[in-house]
Amino acid sequence: MYRSRYRNHNRGRNGNNFYAPRANFQRGIRKHVKKLDPNLFIRKAKEANIQTEYVSSVQFAEYAIVDTLKRNIIDHGYSIPTAIQEKAIPQILAGRDIIGIANTGTGKTAAFLISLINKAYLDRSQRVLIVVPTRELAVQIGEEFQIFAKGMGLEVVTTIGGVSIRSQTYGLRHRPHFVIGTPGRLKDLIERRELNLSLFQNVVLDEVDRMVDIGFIKDIKYLISLLPKIRQSLFFSATVDGKTREILQSFVTNPVTVSVKQQDTAENIDQDIVRLTGNRPKIDVLHDLLIQPGFDKVLIFGRTKWGMEKLSKILVERGFRTAAIHGNKSQNQRQRVLQEFKNDRLQILIATDVASRGLDIENVTHVINYDAPESYDDYVHRIGRTGRAGKRGVALTFVE
Repeated sequence: MYRSRYRNHNRGRNGNNFYAPRANFQRGIRKHVKKLDPNLFIRKAKEANIQTEYVSSVQFAEYAIVDTLKRNIIDHGYSIPTAIQEKAIPQILAGRDIIGIANTGTGKTAAFLISLINKAYLDRSQRVLIVVPTRELAVQIGEEFQIFAKGMGLEVVTTIGGVSIRSQTYGLRHRPHFVIGTPGRLKDLIERRELNLSLFQNVVLDEVDRMVDIGFIKDIKYLISLLPKIRQSLFFSATVDGKTREILQSFVTNPVTVSVKQQDTAENIDQDIVRLTGNRPKIDVLHDLLIQPGFDKVLIFGRTKWGMEKLSKILVERGFRTAAIHGNKSQNQRQRVLQEFKNDRLQILIATDVASRGLDIENVTHVINYDAPESYDDYVHRIGRTGRAGKRGVALTFVE
């Protein structure tokens, strides 16, 4: 259905959908970007998987966790664990190191938070460090912590760049049970002698492949070198290869591998391309998509901060409820926009790849790659923002 609707949107005079890009397209801006085969972006969702979600054989109420935590889980709307939660939680509660391999949106954040909150509640001397690649993911995990740890007397400090370091150092001096942060800010706090990693008996590395991708491998190795030898280590990644495996070798001890990853992209995401021919402006093609029924909550990805800010302003002028997040926005601006999108006050969120990993935004109906991603790995993580929690999603990629 989507293929015929979108790929034929700009059919040429000879009826052929496949055109070579114009030689002067954006005056060569894309000349340094390796183009991916458009066929990678075409895949129909499997109806059977849309109808059938994973059903756990246990309930959260059956786990050996304290009653307050059980109530918080139920109040959050959870009753039955996801596959990664069912497999990981008992192992984490047993004190085992974990290698968790799972696609984004599988519930791994709750798996490690629930287990470690229970551990810290029973033993107030336990401290937990959670290292993630992006500010947005750190904030999101902090928010989930507040939900699961409500009324349990546990404290958390989120340490990220883009906001005042003073409040973070103040929070750390109260010796919080949980510290969540990005590698750069954590390293900064260590160098300021505000953070002592030797005091943390529990460590989580989340989205490790992304941290490696964006150049944090040296920082991660540095952080690991400062941790106590005896600790519980939890490692989560969508892929484990190359440099990611280097980190594993010095991080976990006698680990249990928990894998629920079946393939690179979720089967309930309908993937297709929008073929451009030069007959119409790209923005007009996007406009025509966004006014179609069903485009209720749309995440648009592009390559440059300047380009996505300009696109956002154009769509606002055309009457769409739209905002953008990218590296030129302050952290407070980015969080405010994300919250508005989550709460459905915005129809469209426009982003660079800063938002493509780890964000859990409910009910995103469509992901549109306005600029094609630079790698297939980027593509996988971009479109992972839709089709979450077993729901159907649509991913469309503009191809010149």
